[in-house]
Amino acid sequence: MVKERTYTELSKLKTYEERFDYLLLRGKVGIETFGYDRYLNQILYNSPEWKKLRDKVIIRDNGNDLGLEGYPIYGRVIIHHINPITLDDVLNYSPDVFNPEYLICTAHKTHNAVHYGVEDYVRSMEVVERKPNDTIPWR
Repeated sequence: MVKERTYTELSKLKTYEERFDYLLLRGKVGIETFGYDRYLNQILYNSPEWKKLRDKVIIRDNGNDLGLEGYPIYGRVIIHHINPITLDDVLNYSPDVFNPEYLICTAHKTHNAVHYGVEDYVRSMEVVERKPNDTIPWR
């Protein structure tokens, strides 16, 4: 049995790499998804209940990738289910689908990397220390 992961446990991890590793699923594209039933989860994600919850999670995480300060999400924010949901969860409106303890903000690229195991992605997210004039190539 897979250990249930939670936001509380995730928030104890201090680095982006630790949080990414905690969430990593190592899935395969097109496998373990909704396939032809994908329209059902789209109905869920367009529901008023989900939209209200989505806003609360974004506020809680301050719009940061993996909820980590210093990693703001520019562009579309994806609310990731820390424990993957199933078709049955969606059909039965499982309470776990709407539990903030099982949700986290991610950027689109981070979300795909978590699902499909792009290991080098974390290294590309390291914060680069800025220096005076480092964006002015002629100086």
